[in-house]
Amino acid sequence: MNTLPRILVTGGAGFIGSHYVRTLLGPQGNPCAAVTVLDKLTYAGHLANLHTVRDDPRYSFVHGDICDAPLVDALVAEHDQIVHFAAESHVDRSIAEAADFIRTNVSGTQTLLAAALRHGLETFVHISTDEVYGSIAAGSWPETHPVAPNSPYAAAKASSDLIALAHHRTHHLDVRVTRCSNNYGPHQFPEKIIPLFVTRLLNGGRVPLYGDGGNIRDWLHVDDHVRGIELVRTRGRAGEIYNIGGGTELTNRELTGLLLEACGADWSRADFVEDRKGHDRRYSVDCGKLTAELGYRPRKDFAEGLAETVAWYREHRAWWEPLLRPAVGADRPLALTT
Repeated sequence: MNTLPRILVTGGAGFIGSHYVRTLLGPQGNPCAAVTVLDKLTYAGHLANLHTVRDDPRYSFVHGDICDAPLVDALVAEHDQIVHFAAESHVDRSIAEAADFIRTNVSGTQTLLAAALRHGLETFVHISTDEVYGSIAAGSWPETHPVAPNSPYAAAKASSDLIALAHHRTHHLDVRVTRCSNNYGPHQFPEKIIPLFVTRLLNGGRVPLYGDGGNIRDWLHVDDHVRGIELVRTRGRAGEIYNIGGGTELTNRELTGLLLEACGADWSRADFVEDRKGHDRRYSVDCGKLTAELGYRPRKDFAEGLAETVAWYREHRAWWEPLLRPAVGADRPLALTT
């Protein structure tokens, strides 16, 4: 099409989705006619994350659920592309209660795909996670590696990936799937390890570390993730999966040490706690496909990005302090990985 795309962003009030919307509507964003955010505004979605774009004439917000078929159908009919972030993403919650994860991540994705088919959508970008691959002892996963999820969250995401790709193979819908490593940056809800630890340390509290702290994750700044997503949306191929990684692998113990130092604390403020059930030992994605086809390389230096992130939480207490829920015990982690 010669006209600029109208883009529906699901989960656009959350951490990564809002960063994507702010980037898309910012001076460095790709041209678009309109961006509509559809978000249920659960505990992890906040309109404050979209404050800087609220007056942009291209932006609109709809409060709603991706499982609401009539609402989704009406919205998809008015758009050309979908970038689908909306998901339940908290591993610990999925272990305690998986039903919401199946409903949102699987049924919600199917609701969107069905509407996309009915209305002949141009492009459907499905945002997924490296957790669908399971755990890898050495090396890195290519996109061709079979999914082998170990948590209910990862299983729900793997299911939604397969459903989305099946719509391409069966119906020729232009579906593109991205699988990212662990994200960090500003506006991340304080249940993930970096904002959880930073906010607790800034409040003089203690931080919990699962098991022996030896679980390894690859860290990806949200700037780089969003840039990778845009490469896939604008230049990717239909029916393809693209890994997006950050290139910085750390054990949780190493990351904890960096966070303690950044917050002016020492190891006396850290507690080793019982490990999570089925805790994957290591994640690592091979981004060679995205690099070779679309020229992706992570740009954000981890030390710089982490310092900026800690500084953001230090300077934005008004954003995160209302999100801390006193019902959660100070000795129990909300989550230590994505």
